[in-house]
Amino acid sequence: MTGEYSNKQDRRETRKSRGTMKPRDKRETRDEIWKQEPQKAHEFIENRIEGRNPVLEALRSKRTIEKLLVAKGAGEGSIREIIGKAREKGIVIQEVNRQRLDEISSSNAHQGVIAYVTQYEYVEVEDLIKRGEDKGEPPFIVILDEITDPHNLGAVIRTAECCGAHGVIIPKRRSVGLTPAAVKASAGAVEYLPVAKVTNLVNTLEELKKLGFWIAGADTEGSSYTSQDLTGPIALVVGSEGRGISRLVKEKCDFLVSIPVKGSIESLNASVAAGILMYEVVRQRA
Repeated sequence: MTGEYSNKQDRRETRKSRGTMKPRDKRETRDEIWKQEPQKAHEFIENRIEGRNPVLEALRSKRTIEKLLVAKGAGEGSIREIIGKAREKGIVIQEVNRQRLDEISSSNAHQGVIAYVTQYEYVEVEDLIKRGEDKGEPPFIVILDEITDPHNLGAVIRTAECCGAHGVIIPKRRSVGLTPAAVKASAGAVEYLPVAKVTNLVNTLEELKKLGFWIAGADTEGSSYTSQDLTGPIALVVGSEGRGISRLVKEKCDFLVSIPVKGSIESLNASVAAGILMYEVVRQRA
């Protein structure tokens, strides 16, 4: 196991020396773009929200919606509510054939509605820290290292918002962004939980350490996730399912934590593992 500290007692005895927190102010085409130029693909589709719940949450939030596409004949249930709220806000509503929505959709699950929105505004890491400070809580940040599955990203954001985390950090390269599929998987949580994009995760971890954070990495070589003290300012790092946390990022972690696996499969889905670890933070802070 890498890291400087191995148990709760060691960390409690050395926490004071770390420093204290300081306030700071045609569908194949899309697939090919994603494979060849993932960053370009993110920019290509991050201005759309697909699915009833994500669109409804966007309407309830402060997100600017430029246009709403609704399938012809779809006027039941939540679609009726979406159309009503869009009209109240003066948003342009266009009825189109469902086939047209199928052609536009990148999540393959538009549920009869697609919204064109202003591109998601990523925040700075300092904004995540301040969010915790403003609530009078030790900052709790989730960091995703090379997560390329939009469904995993969305699921992690959803759980992070539900458990009271103050934000999520993702790298600019080798990582999926807030695509329609990720937004839909988050069930609208992206409208309430800020996400920061950083150029270099290693440098970001160093800066967080200087501010008093403890860096916990999810890794099969780690100690039991219940054996570590997660009550102070904490940054929880979760890697991709195939590779896990990258070597350089792992070396910057203060300690590693693992979740026991009793079956034949070696590891959990990344978003499931993240969820277990996030709620351990919640349990210890209760």
